[in-house]
Amino acid sequence: MKVASAPRSGLRQPQATDRPARSDDLDGIHSLLCHYASLGELLPRDKTEIADNLAHFRVVELHGRIVGCGSLEHFSDELAEIRSLMVEQSTKGQGLGRVIVNSLIEIAREREVGRLMALTYVPDFFHKLGFKTVNKNIFPEKIWGICVNCYKFHNCDEIAVLLEL
Repeated sequence: MKVASAPRSGLRQPQATDRPARSDDLDGIHSLLCHYASLGELLPRDKTEIADNLAHFRVVELHGRIVGCGSLEHFSDELAEIRSLMVEQSTKGQGLGRVIVNSLIEIAREREVGRLMALTYVPDFFHKLGFKTVNKNIFPEKIWGICVNCYKFHNCDEIAVLLEL
């Protein structure tokens, strides 16, 4: 799907492409993730973990470069999570994150998932897309399946958001 980028300073920006991730996207996804993990804005994921979950990723490509991505992790028919959502710093504010999330929401709806959640440091972004802030403890699938292995488990500062589908 072609995605029109928002104009900056009155100039027309080239179109970005939103699509499923491919194996040749691995380095681009990993590079973005490492950047945001180094800033403490995302939890680190190694290249092997990304490769193992590549089928869950959507990417936004601009001029042959990956400038954004996000993944959809299924816990059950009832619950899925948006993970590893990020856009390159130079493309922030152009609506690319919204495009990725909307693609992931559509996939979750097609799969008849009941609820879609995310853990985030930017809940306002998700609120604009219809998500509500909730208590993390309502997601035992996430907490005891993934969070329990996180180095921030006992001091988690992420905010849980939920979209009822």
